[in-house]
Amino acid sequence: MAMAVGDRDDDEPMMDMNTTPLIDVMLVLLIMFIITIPVQTHAVKIDLPVPTDAENNVDPEKNKVYIDPAGTIFWNNIPVDLGQLEQYLLQTKTLPVEPELQVQPDPFARYLVVDHVMAVIKRSGVGKLGFVGNEQYARVF
Repeated sequence: MAMAVGDRDDDEPMMDMNTTPLIDVMLVLLIMFIITIPVQTHAVKIDLPVPTDAENNVDPEKNKVYIDPAGTIFWNNIPVDLGQLEQYLLQTKTLPVEPELQVQPDPFARYLVVDHVMAVIKRSGVGKLGFVGNEQYARVF
């Protein structure tokens, strides 16, 4: 807003533009744009499975590999060596539904033995692998 002071005659037209209506219109437009902008939501597109009433008759067997403190490897409570373990793992890959493999090394088992077992599991290409009994390590260390 400008105010004319001094040399201006009353008969002379005013040369300053009245910007108040312009500012009012701009503010109204700004508020309308803010209101009409859609809310931005961050979403991840996931295709969830469709629930069915039919029972799932597939109950995959869970195989368990246990390594005791002496370094003995057990496959479902049967002592095996690394070659037999690899054969069992390859047999599970031929099943229609791959069973879950649960690995449970004893807290006092040698790292070298656990490392060899994990290398055999990796080479066999097991897709479902889980570690069981991780809470037992909290008491040891």
